[in-house]
Amino acid sequence: MIRRAAATGCLVATAALLLLPGRWYLLAWLPFGLGAWQVLRLDRRAAFALIATGGVLLPLIAARQPPTSSDDMYRYVWDGRVQLAGVDPYRYPPSAPQLEPLRDDFLWPDAANWCVPSGCTLINRPDVPTIYPPVAEAVFVAVAVLSPGTARERPMQLTMAAFAAGVGLLLWYALRRLGRDPRRAVLWAWCPLVALEAGNNAHVDVVAAGLAAAALWQLAGHPGTRRAVAGGVLLGLAVATKLTPALLGPALLRRRPVAVAVSAAAAVTVVYLPHVLAAGPAVLGYLPGYLHEEGYADGARFALLGAVLPPALAAPAAACVLAGLALLTWRTADPDRPWHSAATMVGGALLVTAPSYPWYATLLVMLVAFGAPAEWLAVAAAGYVAQFAPELGLTVHAGQLLGYPAALAAVLAGLAVRHGRARAPATAAAP
Repeated sequence: MIRRAAATGCLVATAALLLLPGRWYLLAWLPFGLGAWQVLRLDRRAAFALIATGGVLLPLIAARQPPTSSDDMYRYVWDGRVQLAGVDPYRYPPSAPQLEPLRDDFLWPDAANWCVPSGCTLINRPDVPTIYPPVAEAVFVAVAVLSPGTARERPMQLTMAAFAAGVGLLLWYALRRLGRDPRRAVLWAWCPLVALEAGNNAHVDVVAAGLAAAALWQLAGHPGTRRAVAGGVLLGLAVATKLTPALLGPALLRRRPVAVAVSAAAAVTVVYLPHVLAAGPAVLGYLPGYLHEEGYADGARFALLGAVLPPALAAPAAACVLAGLALLTWRTADPDRPWHSAATMVGGALLVTAPSYPWYATLLVMLVAFGAPAEWLAVAAAGYVAQFAPELGLTVHAGQLLGYPAALAAVLAGLAVRHGRARAPATAAAP
């Protein structure tokens, strides 16, 4: 009873902190950690009630106001509106004169952060076409179809909040079916990153994480050909929602690699084909420009490597590190528990690229809920240090060099502790 009350109190505290104005909601990580520790020790019935409650409540609380730290959602709304008008989303940028009839005072107010000759808008990078893959675009148009004509941010926020809650329930069910502890779903359902980036900023990453979780469920254990194909299709759909689930590939190709790879490639091909027919090579959208803008080509993106290497060597070094991580992941992945090696790949990629976009870690949070070491959550939290560094009087680069090395230290410390525990029984048993 005391533990249940303590867990409930932590959930209430997490919810209350999400209600605070400004960036105080980041303190919600503290009661989240304490509450999750309590939930993992409750009986399963009580744990499920609290996990389900938090999984629904926290994203809804975060959705109470417009996006506070990202404007990606406005592009989602625009892409849905464009498709509803019968135009392929990859054909024109928002500023194109062909799309002028679709503008309104919501997305194109008199003053906004993004201004072009044709007007000011809430849509980021209005002079370039969309970057989002076809499954994400399908979600956007579905929300547009179901939204009232006067709707603004709320339909997209509620949709992503619903996806976040659904992924929590999926994790509970999948973990039970795999013989794992379903109470680990709390590490997703109560995580402040999930609540904020799904409920408030409405990032489509939560959809990609859900599809990736379903793929892990299908592929873990000893699947037959049917489940291998199903898992591959789900993985392909996850990649066609947000490219980051491709990082799961090395861990998921240890068993039945041909069936998984071919079905994943087929799924990607099928969802891209209508857009290729409609827009041709333009289906790549702004992806090449985005990679250049973000510093992947010149090495500026790789903050940690750039701190110890000349700029010209940062990008090649990053490529070598990521290739080494992929090989290590493939060689060491346990097909029955692929989330462990997958977390090494995803978490390692985040440490190498050091993004100031916390939502990139949504996939990593899902892997921790499946069973990857909890210290990987430090990497997820590090993104907020980089994102909000200017409010602390720091540059974004300084925030990267502060948050991500600390997260790496936490991961290495956790690894050392587990290694020491594993050696202890053997040492005790030695004569």
